[in-house]
Amino acid sequence: MTLYNFFAPCPRGLEPALITELEKLGGSSVLGRDGGVQFQGDWLTCYRANLQSRIASRILWQVANEPYATEADVYAAARALPWSEWFSQSLTIRVKVAAIRCPLRSLDFVTLKIKDAVCDKFRETTGGRPNVDTVQPDMRIHGFLDARRFSLYLDTSGDALFKRGNRKNTVAAPIRENLAAGILHLTGWKPGVPLLDPMCGSGTFLLEAVQVALNIAPGSGRRFAFEKLKNFDAQQWKQLKEEALARQRPLLRQPIFGSDLYGDILAAARANLADAGFSEAVSLKQANVLEMAAPAAAGFLIANPPYGVRIGEQQQLAEFYPRLGDALKKKFSGWSAYILTADPLLPKLIRLTASRRIPLFNGALECRLLEYKMVAGGMRRVKNPPASPAATPGLEVNDG
Repeated sequence: MTLYNFFAPCPRGLEPALITELEKLGGSSVLGRDGGVQFQGDWLTCYRANLQSRIASRILWQVANEPYATEADVYAAARALPWSEWFSQSLTIRVKVAAIRCPLRSLDFVTLKIKDAVCDKFRETTGGRPNVDTVQPDMRIHGFLDARRFSLYLDTSGDALFKRGNRKNTVAAPIRENLAAGILHLTGWKPGVPLLDPMCGSGTFLLEAVQVALNIAPGSGRRFAFEKLKNFDAQQWKQLKEEALARQRPLLRQPIFGSDLYGDILAAARANLADAGFSEAVSLKQANVLEMAAPAAAGFLIANPPYGVRIGEQQQLAEFYPRLGDALKKKFSGWSAYILTADPLLPKLIRLTASRRIPLFNGALECRLLEYKMVAGGMRRVKNPPASPAATPGLEVNDG
């Protein structure tokens, strides 16, 4: 069995969760890096990771890793690769480059040199060349440079993996699906345990939770770039999808609850759940988080509180956060509450003691996932909370 090197980017802060996931999916030599996880596997592992990973943004196949000093070195390394053995010249391509501490002056020029190398190699071997499509290419080629080494990757995913195809109706500042799935993992929530998102927006947490509860592979409703590679094993892929389908649980009502203050926002969540076929699995209602009662005696509350336009300016936020803390204390005793926020005011004004503060990134936006254990009779400080995974700058793949 031939093992290949892969890299799976993910939202920063979720690297430890992705390591656990990829090990379960059959990856070997799994190692966390800034902004993602590198691993080894055969093509079946690659197919499985694309189909079943809830946390990865993409699965990138590493096809080169070389030392370099100049743009000419990058060109030579890219041209040396057997591109026409991997995909047809009739497919369109797009090249994107990221770098850390790169001594070269222009990443745009490096991008151009890689594109030229790919096209020149195709001309040499086939007499033709692929066209460039910067919007919806068949094949995405990613380059990454650090101070001394240059790596090239073929994107086996195509569209980013967080584009599940379930969220057609969005609202302002939506959370990415794989970040929502990673947060569910970090909380320790399990299917069958009550889960509430009282400010559900377009329903991303709800959609991800239902897929976990029903054991639905997140990539089961979409296509992937690896299906266009010349070595694609259609029979192996068909069998993998059939096995995943057989593991799905029946569509039954789950103890998953969503609400929002605004009817138009709730309508977007309702439409997304309906489009995904999950309307019967989730309970939705219009409600004010400051007034609503807990839907069960204990459970997990997960929220990404709206801010800015939807709640107001600084003074209104300063009034809302303490009231949110009071509502959680009075009405959610016995629950574990998790709040994702990019607002530095919230942890100061909510007047609750966080047992964990986990740094995460929603795209480029730095956030904190705050954990509050709502104990009957008031909050108490949790001794020796678990260490939070660090988020440090590193390799990022723009998922646009």
